Amino acid sequence: MFSHVMVGSNDIERSKRFYDAVLGVLGAGEPVRNQNTTGQTRLFYRHDGGTFCVSEPIDGGPATHSNGGTIGFRCTSPDQVKQFHDVAVGHGGTSIEDPPGLRQGKLGAMHLAYVRDPDGNKLCALHRPK
Repeated sequence: MFSHVMVGSNDIERSKRFYDAVLGVLGAGEPVRNQNTTGQTRLFYRHDGGTFCVSEPIDGGPATHSNGGTIGFRCTSPDQVKQFHDVAVGHGGTSIEDPPGLRQGKLGAMHLAYVRDPDGNKLCALHRPK
């Protein structure tokens, strides 16, 4: 359904350090760095058929996070959920909501962790037991 997800950044080098570390937990390598025709720098992380992008805002205004929006990343184990969280916090992210762990809900059991990146974007690490 999705071709990519893109978030804005007010400090592309800070975002690169953050996402290199956090997405590295999931196995993503170095991003493709691109400068568009109007001069904004963008980073494209490609992994497992998906693309996650970080961009300086094209309109020249400040990047803002989506109130009510969350970007979820699929993890392969509960340990990877915890590692995603801990690496994010260790690289300038902020832990939010409940501590990483198992949650029971209407959609069944799942391991979750929530953080905000340095620009305030809400990220979720998720693993569903089989």
